[in-house]
Amino acid sequence: MKILYGTGNPAKLEAMRETLSGLDIELLGLSDMDGVFPHKLIEIDESMPDALGNARAKARAYFDKYHMPVFSCDSGLHLGGVSDAEQPGVHVRRVGGKSLTDDEMLEHYSGIAARHGGSVRARYHNAIWLIMGDGREFFRDDEAIYGREFLLVAKPHEKRVKGFPLDSISVDERSGAYYYDLPHKSGVAGTMKSAFREFFLMHVIG
Repeated sequence: MKILYGTGNPAKLEAMRETLSGLDIELLGLSDMDGVFPHKLIEIDESMPDALGNARAKARAYFDKYHMPVFSCDSGLHLGGVSDAEQPGVHVRRVGGKSLTDDEMLEHYSGIAARHGGSVRARYHNAIWLIMGDGREFFRDDEAIYGREFLLVAKPHEKRVKGFPLDSISVDERSGAYYYDLPHKSGVAGTMKSAFREFFLMHVIG
C-alpha cells in the first residue's frame, strides 16, 4: 500500500522508511508527488496546544491536497527544571517567532544545557495521525510512543545528521553514552520505533 508521509523533512522520511522496512508499505514523501500533483509546500496551521492536534492538522491538510492515505507526526520536547521561557513544548524548532536552522537549534539547546550545569533531562511527546481515505482515521499519543527520558547536554557529539540536530546532544541517561554511540535500535529511539511499527501493523497491515 502507498502511504504519504506528510513532512518536508527528508531525514524524517528516511528514518520512518527504516522503521517500517519489511512491511507491505510503500512510503512516499512530498517530493515523490512532483509530476503527479505538482508539489508546493502548503501553509498549515500548527498552532494547536499539543503534538496530537498539530499531527492531525498536517495529515488533514495533506489528505485534502493529495486525496490518498497519509499520516503526519508531531513532537513536543519537554525539559526538566527549566523556566517557562526556555520550555520548547511543541515549538521545538521555532524560538522567539523564528524558525531555526539545524545549527541554530544546536546552539540554542546546548546553551540551555550549559546554563543548567551541562545537561537537562528531556523527553519527546510524540503523536501520529493517519487518514486512510475510506472514512477511517487512527492516531496514537501515549507513553510508548513518547520514548523514555534522556539528557540534552552542552557538548555536542562530532556526528551530525541533517534534519535531526538535537540527536548530536542527546545522551542515554542509563549508560551515559551519546545517542549516536548506542547499539542499533537501542536507547532513546528504540521504544519509539517499536511503537510506530506496531501502529502501522495494527491499522494498515491488519
